[in-house]
Amino acid sequence: MQRDYAWSVKGGYLAYTLNEENQQPSIFVWTVGGKSVRVTDPLFGEANPTFSPDGKFLYFLGAREWAPQISAVEFNYAANRNVGIFALTLQKDGPSPFPVQNDEAKAHEDGDDAGKDKSKDEKKSKDDKKDDKAVNERIDFDGLAARLTRAPIDADNIQSLAVTKKTIVYSISDGFYYGRDGRFKPQIHVFNLKDRKDKTLVENVDNAAFSDDGEKLLVESDKSYKVYDVGGDGKDAKGINLSGLTMTRDPQQEFAEIFREVWRRYRDYFYVPNMNGYDWKALRAKYEPQLKYVGDRSDLNYLLGQMVAELNNSHSYVSGGDLKLPKKPNVALLGARFELDKSAGRYRIKSIMPGENDEERYRSPLTEVGIDVHIGDYIIAINGQELLANDNPYRLLQTAPGQPVELRVNSKPSIEGARSVLVKPIASETALKYHAWVEHNRRYVEQQSGGKLGYLYIPDMGGDGIREFIKWFYPQITKQGLVVDVRNNGGGNVSPMIIERLARKVLGTNFDRNSSVTGTYPGQAFHGYMAALISESTASDGDIFSYMFKKAGLGPTIGKRTWGGTVGISDYGPVIDGGQVEVPEFVAIADLDGNFHVEGEGVPPDIDVDNDVLSTIQGKDPQLDRAIAEIMKKVQASPMILPKRQADPIKAPADMRPK
Repeated sequence: MQRDYAWSVKGGYLAYTLNEENQQPSIFVWTVGGKSVRVTDPLFGEANPTFSPDGKFLYFLGAREWAPQISAVEFNYAANRNVGIFALTLQKDGPSPFPVQNDEAKAHEDGDDAGKDKSKDEKKSKDDKKDDKAVNERIDFDGLAARLTRAPIDADNIQSLAVTKKTIVYSISDGFYYGRDGRFKPQIHVFNLKDRKDKTLVENVDNAAFSDDGEKLLVESDKSYKVYDVGGDGKDAKGINLSGLTMTRDPQQEFAEIFREVWRRYRDYFYVPNMNGYDWKALRAKYEPQLKYVGDRSDLNYLLGQMVAELNNSHSYVSGGDLKLPKKPNVALLGARFELDKSAGRYRIKSIMPGENDEERYRSPLTEVGIDVHIGDYIIAINGQELLANDNPYRLLQTAPGQPVELRVNSKPSIEGARSVLVKPIASETALKYHAWVEHNRRYVEQQSGGKLGYLYIPDMGGDGIREFIKWFYPQITKQGLVVDVRNNGGGNVSPMIIERLARKVLGTNFDRNSSVTGTYPGQAFHGYMAALISESTASDGDIFSYMFKKAGLGPTIGKRTWGGTVGISDYGPVIDGGQVEVPEFVAIADLDGNFHVEGEGVPPDIDVDNDVLSTIQGKDPQLDRAIAEIMKKVQASPMILPKRQADPIKAPADMRPK
């Protein structure tokens, strides 16, 4: 897979990155003569090749820092801040990019008179113009990998690299968090090659681009643009005013270009070159003439969706674009349900979602400390407007985002005696509904099993899923059984992490002097029985989890056959109007013989159980009940219980023991 590339100054060489079979990226150099040579060690991950302007060095980023970060949740590691900047000296007789400096000589040079320095600068300016012609663009491949020098720059999460005549410019970011922003947004640093000092040029970077001469840097930050002098201190940046920019467009020509772009992306990146056996050119000829009937972007999305659907593959997505949809009004939600008391002509609070106020995502506004509102209270007014039976409370709750809501509430349906309460609302109640459902299931499993079983729901295989796993798996690790619920799981890519943790086997136990708890080796290993709940809406990486749960022999899968879509997607950026195109590009699941599985088939359950409509209406969950029953049969037949602390060993001879 081609990741990135860079041409040498005169265009005689092309440096590029390819993944090795061990999944480590290596840097190769192609010559105009057609020869391609690997120039870095295949055992290490290297990327972002960049030729120095003088043709003497090939710089790159290398993951070669091995001091791991240790997890706060379990004794495990993560590689963080592990990328450094390196340079290859391209000629056998070439210099080091960072030779030992002589401070005395430097001090003597700094003492030269200003006129001499000025003369040097003028001469250097003239020489610089000659440099491009004088560049010795020669690479001696013999022994090249050994001519490696590490830049005197601390390893970090370095993301990009550029080299000018005077500087190394690179960006760093905080470590990646799933479902949470890092401590800081990307920063651009400049390392001066002469004095070897590093500085932060600009913070909070979204995107950046160099000018052709490498002297200026255009930076996008929070939807605004500024130009920075690479050699400056960042304080003299000049803003760019885009408010007057306008453009004219021909929608039909734009739609045609988007159609061609989508067709090309599928041609070039679809996971199998034979396009699942379909004639992709013929399908273009079938659908392209329909462009004349496309009236707006939604029509185009429909047409493109029909074309890519012909390939009969999952994850074939075309969406977004310039749909010209109006902005939806913001409604301040309270995490409550209202009911109309017709006799009183007033609305009152029917129910309040409990939530969990220790987490912002599950914060329930009316349950916060100091909010004196209860079920049965009447809402007399919202933000100073009286609420009567002929109005809609949600109309009065339309506010600016982030604005508090003032409620006038009373235990009786009258203005007299009403109290004023200031509430911080939420924008969506989805998380509160989710939390209520999960918490109900967890308590139900605990009650039905007499506290022997735990319940873990994983909503997706992304940020939400992994955080819910971390939150609920470890506190229930001492249970004798665990129901792992992945029904309606929307997919993602973290299933290997979860399967690895569920599949850990207890190999031994351990005890501490001042604790009665039985520890395990390895730590945080679940010692009990499991079952997984799957459904028709368990999708993508949820499919893969279901398949691997069975392959790992972790327990039975219960429910219905899963969705059946596992070919992974890539996004190569938006099309011309900002619309999105995802192409199924890599096979996410095959067996040890390389045979494709799950895609278009799904994962059948070991035990088929349907949550029929009547049971659902009645608030029952036959699938969950079956999982509890299956695990409890095993627990009752052969409980998996860790041993208690044994008697202390006696190693002393009899005559040396206490009397």
